[in-house]
Amino acid sequence: MRRLRAVFFDVGETIVDETREYGTWADWLGVPRHTFAAVFGSVIARGGDYRETFQHFKPGFDLRVERERRAEAGKPESFTEQDLYPDSRPCLSALREQGLLVGLAGNQTARAETILRSLDLPVDLIGTSDGWGVEKPSGAFFDRIVTEAGCPAEEILYVGDRLDNDIKPAQPTGMQTALLRRGPWGYILDDPTVSDRCLFKIDSLAELPELVAKYNAAAE
Repeated sequence: MRRLRAVFFDVGETIVDETREYGTWADWLGVPRHTFAAVFGSVIARGGDYRETFQHFKPGFDLRVERERRAEAGKPESFTEQDLYPDSRPCLSALREQGLLVGLAGNQTARAETILRSLDLPVDLIGTSDGWGVEKPSGAFFDRIVTEAGCPAEEILYVGDRLDNDIKPAQPTGMQTALLRRGPWGYILDDPTVSDRCLFKIDSLAELPELVAKYNAAAE
């Protein structure tokens, strides 16, 4: 049993509430938001890539191209302080106060990384798939986290809402994992062979600082 020295967080539906963002995509496609959400959920439930959702409404949809079109139209993807989950900032601060290295590492665009940095979050590192040139669920993404953390994988906790993209690919590296049960993936996906290997399973980030503190105290 080794003390945790670093905690890294996924971004979407872990730190950032993406409800408004996906709502703007429904608006862009010209479909009711509840219809978009229903199809989104069905894609996740059958194990598909969430990007398949767009194909239902616009066959041949290219997410990168459409992001550029939205930006050119003055309607870029975006999020603000108001889109952070209320428990995000307090959790990050509390973990840093425990002397842990705290980072964000998720599949995000360069634009999203710029926004994350502008929010002045209490973190030591911010890494994104665009910035690192590799995306989850690739094992290389989690290897990069280990490199950035500067400590053994066994001393790193990765926190995410997705069993498929966050938890399952992080575990083979030797990292500890924490499943956050919120957002569509957190409620829809279920795989006990993966979730039962998590160090923690939580419903709110507010639970995490105390759990980590108790774990590290027991590891001393």
